[in-house]
Order: sequence, then C-alpha cells, then structure tokens
Amino acid sequence: MPQSATHLVISAVGSDRPGIANRLSQRVFDAQLNILDSRMALLGGEFAILMLVEGSAEAVAALAEALPQEQEALGLTVQCRTTAPAALNAGRPYRIEVIALDHPGIVASLTRFLSERGINIHQLDTQSYHAPHTGARLFTTTLVVNLPKEVASAKLREQFLDHCDQLNLDATFEAVR
Repeated sequence: MPQSATHLVISAVGSDRPGIANRLSQRVFDAQLNILDSRMALLGGEFAILMLVEGSAEAVAALAEALPQEQEALGLTVQCRTTAPAALNAGRPYRIEVIALDHPGIVASLTRFLSERGINIHQLDTQSYHAPHTGARLFTTTLVVNLPKEVASAKLREQFLDHCDQLNLDATFEAVR
C-alpha cells in the first residue's frame, strides 16, 4: 500500500460458529483493503477478532461506516476505529513465558512489574487448562515486550525472574531471534 494508506482497527465478537473469520475477511477483501495484522480467539462460547486493515482513506471510511450497520447480518458486535501506522520502535524485542498453578492476579502482577519500569507490552496471550495427569488447573501466559536501548536487559531479566520466584511462577525471559 502507498504511504498515504489509512489504517483501521476492527474489533468484533460473536457467538462461535464456523465461517466467522471468512465472513469478516471476505468483507475486508471486498472493500479492497489489506489485512496487516489480526488476532482471533475462542473465549468461552464467543469468538473474538481484532484486525488491523489498510487501504485508501475512502475505502477505510466506507468499511468503517458499513460494518457496524451490518452487525446483524455478520452475527457480530463490531467496532471500528481509524489509527495511525505503528511507529518504528528502536527497542529490542523479548519474549516472556510464564506458567503456574492458576490463581487470580497473575496477569495484574506481571503487567504491573513491566509498567512500573516503562516496558511496553506488544502482545499478551493467556490460557488456562487442566494438566493431563493431575487435572490441576494451570495458567500460561506469553508476552512480547520491547525493551528500550537504555534498559539493561540482564538486570531486568534477573529482577523479573526474582519477581516470578516470589509468586511461585516459572518464567523465561529471552530475546526474540
């Protein structure tokens, strides 16, 4: 897409059923827009989509106006918002993985630790599940963060792993390759 491309974030939620991703992605394609990034997940009985699309200002505006009006036909609750392209970040990407027995507050504790140090979270995924042999409920989260150049990664990693040890969380903190 040309430099003058306009960006639109689409969020949609609806009762899970086959064809939701197809229906929305086809609508984006029909509007002559390009999907740059997306996340789709089944959460309980609901299917959620978060999508970044780009195209001409006219095509983006037309889709942003049409999708909320087509909620019933799509079977989704839809919200659209124009956005600026992501700024290029000169930081260093790191992947954090945490696993533990599931209990409230894990995400809040991890995100607070990072926020207090000015670390931006680019992606956060969580999942709870039952361990195969014991049936214990486990929780796992994967975060991708971007460390500013001035942050000493080894020191931050040590502090983060100490924080996780205090909470009885098993964690890794590694550079993205």
